[in-house]
Amino acid sequence: MVVLKAESLTIATQEDVVRVRQTTRAWAAEIGFSLVNQTKLVTAASELARNTMLYGGGGTVLLESINDSIRAGLRMTFEDEGPGIADIETALTDGYTTGGGLGLGLSGSKRLVDEFNIWSEPGRGTRITILRWR
Repeated sequence: MVVLKAESLTIATQEDVVRVRQTTRAWAAEIGFSLVNQTKLVTAASELARNTMLYGGGGTVLLESINDSIRAGLRMTFEDEGPGIADIETALTDGYTTGGGLGLGLSGSKRLVDEFNIWSEPGRGTRITILRWR
């Protein structure tokens, strides 16, 4: 797999979440995703950026335009050094929330992408990597 382009963005404020959405849409369009798939990526990125800000106390996202010689894709890695997620399986359950929302952020984001990987350790933070192929 070849990384064609990469950019890291800070996520600390609501304005940063908006910037993540805008950057994701621009990159997805540049890679050639359909409007529907651009929207899926933007939705997943927005949810994960918001979670990074609210629950992780802020962090970063690394966007990578990738190619595996057969197809192009967009990979995004969200990282924070927040309190972590004690029970990942429960956190990925539809309807589970610790913040009073609908509880569809993590599970919904997972459904919108082709690959979803999560690592979290209480007291050490969370890292979520998503990937969508064109």
